[in-house]
Amino acid sequence: MGRKTNDRGPRSKSDEPLSPGLYLVATPIGNASDITLRALHVLRHADAVFAEDTRVTAKLLALHGLGRDLHSYREHNADRAEEAILRELEDGGAVALVSDAGTPLVSDPGQRLVESVAAKGIPVIPIPGPSAALAALTASGIATDKFLFAGFLPSRGTERRRAIRELEAVPATLVFFEAPSRLAEALADLAALLGPRPAAVARELTKLYEEIKRGTLAELAAAYENADVRGEIAIVVSPPHAETAVASEEALDTQLREALKRHPVKDAAAIVAAALGLPRREVYARALELKKP
Repeated sequence: MGRKTNDRGPRSKSDEPLSPGLYLVATPIGNASDITLRALHVLRHADAVFAEDTRVTAKLLALHGLGRDLHSYREHNADRAEEAILRELEDGGAVALVSDAGTPLVSDPGQRLVESVAAKGIPVIPIPGPSAALAALTASGIATDKFLFAGFLPSRGTERRRAIRELEAVPATLVFFEAPSRLAEALADLAALLGPRPAAVARELTKLYEEIKRGTLAELAAAYENADVRGEIAIVVSPPHAETAVASEEALDTQLREALKRHPVKDAAAIVAAALGLPRREVYARALELKKP
């Protein structure tokens, strides 16, 4: 690395040099034409470019006529790569960081690096652009005024249901990423725990087989139950409504009353908590209330 040895490609008199700092460069999530002019300028003139997968980034740069030496920044080599990046920055260099697709740090490595760079007083410059989460949200037809991006749900069923329960009362649209192999299970759990909320599944955004399906969570769970699903996926779920919260409380009380007819309080609470994916302590407390004369 170093300013004098990089192959930055041909330059014109109008090219402006980059100020020193770490540049977080958003890259296309599918369609290579979605890259911004500013992103191309940064990738051309940065003293070093670090990529999550150098092969993926090399193909993108080649499509836009940029030939660069690329350096790897992945979870498994983050310590070593971070040292190299900090040396370059402390020497007054401009370093670009890209992930495989979309905006760096969003469900991708880089958070610790940014913290380290910022702690040293070195500028961190965002180069905004494509984001699968925002693309899915805006195309979903669901409220965009307040939303929570929750990343990937846990892969294990019990942990996934616990995570969904923690988000149940959040008064905002929920946005998740999901793997194709877990889409049907995730939608089924979302439907069971969040009720009939409107939702959307956005798959392969900006790519040839782009698909956006809308419906209730239950309808989408049924649609993907036996489907052969591939590609990158985002799930968008509508915020809870007051009537939904009331319905959830009524469902809890109904199931508890039925269970209490046949089981002691402790057992009834355990059965209903498991069925609804609720914390056992909360269900037990409600069961005691219902058991009072």
